[in-house]
Amino acid sequence: MSRQEATRMHEQKQTMTVEEAAKLLGIGRALAYEMARTGKLPTIRFGRRLVVPRRAVERLLENAGTPSASQS
Repeated sequence: MSRQEATRMHEQKQTMTVEEAAKLLGIGRALAYEMARTGKLPTIRFGRRLVVPRRAVERLLENAGTPSASQS
């Protein structure tokens, strides 16, 4: 991996905090934690730290306009 690729990868983190995900999604902190608790917002636990994969948020936004299986 080149230095430029490593810098680009570092600039765009692969995970974010639940609070950062909430801001990106335009929802409140409490709702984001509730979604994480119920599995609607995928998270990864590293010890005591809870992070949200960037791809999970991107998929959530991409699928926002499509009806879920629970709604059919």
